[in-house]
Amino acid sequence: MVRGVKAFHRYGVVGLVVAQMCATTALVSVPGVAIAQSASQIVVEGNRRVEAETIRSYFALAPGERLDAAKIDSALKALYATGLFQDVRITPSGGRVIVVVVENAVINRVVFEGNRKVKDEQLQAEVQSRPRGTLSRAIVQADVQRIIEIYQHAGRYDIRVDPKIIELPNGRVDLVFEISEGGKTGVAKINFVGNQAYSDWRLKEVIKTGETSILSFLKSNDIFDPDRMEVDRDLLRRFYLKSGFADVRIVSANAEYDPSRRGFIITFVIDEGPRYTFGTVDIVTSVTGIDPNVLRSRLRTQPGAIYNADAVEKTVEEMTIEVAKLGYPFASIKPRGERNYESRTVDLVYTLEQGPRAYIERINIRGNSRTRDYVVRREFDIVEGDAYNRALIDRAERRIKNLNYFKVVRITTEPGSGPDRIIVNVDVEEQPTGEFSVSGGYSTADGFIGEASVGERNLLGRGHVVRAAVQYGTRARGFELSFVEPYLLGQRLALGLDGFAKQQTSSQYTSYTSTTIGGNIKLGFPITDAVVGQVRYSAYQQTLKLPQQFENCNNLNPGSPWFYPTSLTGLNGQPIIDPSTGAPFAATCYYDGEASLAVKRELAGGPVFVSLLGYTASYNTLDNNRNPANGLLISLNQDFAGVGGDVNFFKTTVDSRLYNEFLPDIVGLWRVQGGYATGWGGQELRMLDHFQGGPNMVRGFQPAGFGPRDITPGSNQDALGGSMFWATSLEVQTPLFFAPKDFGMRLAAYADAGQLWDYKGPQTWSEFGLIMTCPNQPQTVPCIGDSDIVRSSVGVGLIWDSPFGPLRFDVAYPITKASYDKTQIFRFGGGKQF
Repeated sequence: MVRGVKAFHRYGVVGLVVAQMCATTALVSVPGVAIAQSASQIVVEGNRRVEAETIRSYFALAPGERLDAAKIDSALKALYATGLFQDVRITPSGGRVIVVVVENAVINRVVFEGNRKVKDEQLQAEVQSRPRGTLSRAIVQADVQRIIEIYQHAGRYDIRVDPKIIELPNGRVDLVFEISEGGKTGVAKINFVGNQAYSDWRLKEVIKTGETSILSFLKSNDIFDPDRMEVDRDLLRRFYLKSGFADVRIVSANAEYDPSRRGFIITFVIDEGPRYTFGTVDIVTSVTGIDPNVLRSRLRTQPGAIYNADAVEKTVEEMTIEVAKLGYPFASIKPRGERNYESRTVDLVYTLEQGPRAYIERINIRGNSRTRDYVVRREFDIVEGDAYNRALIDRAERRIKNLNYFKVVRITTEPGSGPDRIIVNVDVEEQPTGEFSVSGGYSTADGFIGEASVGERNLLGRGHVVRAAVQYGTRARGFELSFVEPYLLGQRLALGLDGFAKQQTSSQYTSYTSTTIGGNIKLGFPITDAVVGQVRYSAYQQTLKLPQQFENCNNLNPGSPWFYPTSLTGLNGQPIIDPSTGAPFAATCYYDGEASLAVKRELAGGPVFVSLLGYTASYNTLDNNRNPANGLLISLNQDFAGVGGDVNFFKTTVDSRLYNEFLPDIVGLWRVQGGYATGWGGQELRMLDHFQGGPNMVRGFQPAGFGPRDITPGSNQDALGGSMFWATSLEVQTPLFFAPKDFGMRLAAYADAGQLWDYKGPQTWSEFGLIMTCPNQPQTVPCIGDSDIVRSSVGVGLIWDSPFGPLRFDVAYPITKASYDKTQIFRFGGGKQF
């Protein structure tokens, strides 16, 4: 050991024991005998910074009072409790008491060595030893334990902390914590015992903790955390309660370290009990003036449905709010269930009673070092002075947790200044809300694409959301800026502002390059817990551009906007010579492709400014927005363009998805979608404003692969789109049980069908003086394929919820199609933050 450096793992404990032994020996020698008659007979030695009178005061000797063994024992404990002394010895001598003290040194600085994974600032904020404070062995040992806990929460259970002191002149010391961090301790295995209704794979989706795998370097949920394990225990319980298992018990959650695997084995022991359905559902009231039938519209629990504790909880909340609106703020609703074990039903009665008249005296927000108080308070539907209602308090707690600003949210109550007053305490623990990400992905439609973004979900602690992103890829590039104020004017109205610029270059799917620059103003508002509305205004400018080789063919009217040079030129600007004739190529300009006339028509109009108003109404009862197993999602969108600008159209789309876990771990999906678009005010619908048929409707087709198309021989045969469409899909998803759950792989089998028709663009080109070559058509009529045939396909897919983001691989085979449709048997897409 370096000279002047001392280790003291148990020094304080030993010193305390020795001092107590000395004091006990001194007292035993004169049991029950008065040792000193006044404070002046207490002699203090060894003190350097602490005044002698201060030390004598701990003996609590009143004038004329004698000092006995009990007072000496009490003084000894009190002096040690101050933390000012390393050693205290009390010895009777004649008629006096000699108190010899060894003062604790003063800490000059606190130093951390060997810590690479945890910053000095974080450790300094957690330890109690402070520069210019006294050195206390007990506090140092507590600091050691706290540092160990910090590392254990980060998953490092091999942590070692050695506290050492470096002695300096004048009774000062440097306190050094030497840290050996060790490696991370992961979760080697997660076991479930007693689960019959759900497989281990399904339950691992419910909990937050994951197992260590070859992809562990991309995630952090596989690090053992006892706090997270307790959260998992509650998640499992809530999952079973909302799935019909009213008697479920999570008997235990144990973690054992396995040295051979260098990780923890976590075991959840579950007592599922039987699955119940709702029997009779009734409402009774003891409050005069309230008709129970008025509240039936608020029921989310129906006879015959699977028992769902979440539905019971939400019913109580909605009934409580409705009763308060009727003028009964103190009424309470208590659900009571009676189990019928033979029929496995729960007869449910919502009992409405007049509760105690209690008011909220104060709402305290504690622990929010960054987030403003009002950001938390606005999640409450009640304020100081309102009637206290537990259901509304629980609702506020759930909302605050959903903000995702805090690691911990806990709401408790305490008595107020009077018997009818209640104080509500909201304790929170902040967590980081800033985000910086680099994204990468690939799809068969857009090629490779990368994105860098920076965002903040709680800007300046005010709850504002800001984000800036830049994308650059093979065929797509652009940037986006967004800002969201979630509570406009203090109301539950979310204001969103977006600015964007996007460019989509020409590819095998489209002949043209499209550049769009604009912005959106959005206003979102909740109607109920399941229904959300949004109104928006969008304004953007669209510009099309064609590669030269796609617009080098001519027509026979030099005065029209479609007149182009007849001969073809090479890269050097010289005419391309036909070697068979020795003359320049002339009439064969389709050899390098040519954009459809509909595309050229859009191009001739120049940049177009679009100004539109729209709204969205959505209904969402999904149990999980990321990986739903049950629930319904319906979205209705309508846009009205022509509020200024150059374009007039009206567009409506509907999309609905129904999920149902009809067998354990096997989820069925039925999707139905449709849309209609039309021009107005004498304007035709632009080609760009038509719907395009592709894998978003029927898999097995290219993007813009089916629907009305320009089929002029020799052209690129660009997709024109249709003004009406419908599509439906049936899909079954099941996990790959042989793959580790953390891989997140699922197999899908599906059948799709859809139809896209009714191109509303110009039906004649004579106004442009064009002469077409279209089989069996007049020369001035566009050559358009617009079959009303229903396209259909079947296929299988592999869905991977990977650390890189959701990836999907599909192999689909078209069953019915038109002769000019473009198919795509294999499709791959995905990508995310890493």
